[in-house]
Amino acid sequence: MRHTAMNFFKAMFSLAALLGALATMSFPAAAADGASMIEQGKAVAYDRKKGNCLACHAMDDGTLPGNIGPPLIAMKARFPDKAKLRAQIWDATVANPNSIMIPFGRVKALSEEEIDMIVEYIYTL
Repeated sequence: MRHTAMNFFKAMFSLAALLGALATMSFPAAAADGASMIEQGKAVAYDRKKGNCLACHAMDDGTLPGNIGPPLIAMKARFPDKAKLRAQIWDATVANPNSIMIPFGRVKALSEEEIDMIVEYIYTL
């Protein structure tokens, strides 16, 4: 009986430790309306006062896209390293000094979080 009680308490202690660890973990936050990071990224990318990617790029289901920049298709093939895609959005002039793309991060036109959301969305295209 004593070993059974001891095993029970060990199991309960282990469970409590596991639940405590899970409670302290951080998970990607969804927007207040429950939108995923990809959906939030699409909203920022399409927002004419934020990313406004459609002004220069054809992408996804966007209407009236510009043609100054390349179409945003096959992004995983074009940017196998997601960090390079993020760097391109943050400041395209680092890779190409003649780029006319706005350096969204460098000039703080978008927050770091907004850039991350856009990267998550664009990487799905």
